[in-house]
Amino acid sequence: MTHSTKKGRPFKLIYQEECGTRLEARQREKFYKSGCGRELLKQKLEDSLS
Repeated sequence: MTHSTKKGRPFKLIYQEECGTRLEARQREKFYKSGCGRELLKQKLEDSLS
């Protein structure tokens, strides 16, 4: 359990992505935290729940 979640509260993994290198993973994370990346993740979430 990470400190970023509420204490003792379970969470469900809804999206996972593999990257070839640590650098690639950091770049992808930076993208997802940008405005365009957030929109893409929001769309993926909506698609997975429908």
